[in-house]
Parts: sequence; C-alpha cells; structure tokens
Amino acid sequence: MANKPELDRTVVAQNRKARHNYFIEETFEAGLALTGTEVKSLRGGRSTIAESYVTEEGGEAWLVNANIPIYASGNRNNHEPRRARKLLLHRGQINKLIGAIQREGRTVVPLQVYFNPRGRAKIEIALATGKQAHDKRQSIKDRDWQRQRARMMSSRR
Repeated sequence: MANKPELDRTVVAQNRKARHNYFIEETFEAGLALTGTEVKSLRGGRSTIAESYVTEEGGEAWLVNANIPIYASGNRNNHEPRRARKLLLHRGQINKLIGAIQREGRTVVPLQVYFNPRGRAKIEIALATGKQAHDKRQSIKDRDWQRQRARMMSSRR
C-alpha cells in the first residue's frame, strides 16, 4: 500500500523508534478487535505500542505486548492492559505477512494506532527488515544533511 496522506486521523499512539530501527518496506492498515473499555481508554490517549510486535497464531495475526491502560471508570469487567489483540486483515494480507515472517525472516511492527473518520480504531503496521548499527548511523547522517541543506536554502532567500 502506498503512503496515504493523513486525512482525518486522530492518532492516539505512535511507535517513533520503528523508522529508526527498521527499513519499512510495505505498510498495511488493519482493524483492531477491542472491548468497550479498551476503546474508551484509547480515546484517553495514554496507550503505548513501542515494545509491541505482530505475530501469527492459528492463521490469524495478533498484536502482542501493546499497552492499553485500564479504563479508570471501568467496572470489574475491565480489560487486561497487555493482552494479545486480534488484527482484522484480509486473508491475502495475512498470508503475505505470515509468509514474509516465516520464509524471509522479516518482522511486522506497528507504526501508529489511530481513529479513522468513522470512529473506528485502526492500526498501521509495516513489513520491515531490521537495521544494523552502520545503517542507523547513515540514516542519521542523511537526516542531518537534509536539515542542514534546508537551513542553507532558507537563509539564501
């Protein structure tokens, strides 16, 4: 999927280190199977997906280790903060992700959790390959050069 402009997205959690630690090859938009208290807690905006990843179990994709804190006004039926959550994807997308994980040694990392214009909780996941230390240093050099070049161009005007 090509990168879409962020139109009408309410981002509630972001994995800022993902683009630093991985080469992002392809992104997917998936739905999340959530309970009511999880949705209310997500709207509060204190969830984290920094340490989370996507795994396969029983032919389905699952988001593991994402932290959605307990909803303060919830009752005794509140949710478990770090439970595995099912990702809602098309069968072809699941097969593509599972094949890349098993055969090619890639990983699937979450990039951000957001609410779409219809109010549905969605997650943007990416098929990625891990960067090594020298790749990270090169990315930092490139980013610094782009920043410096932009400063020089703006000072000329």
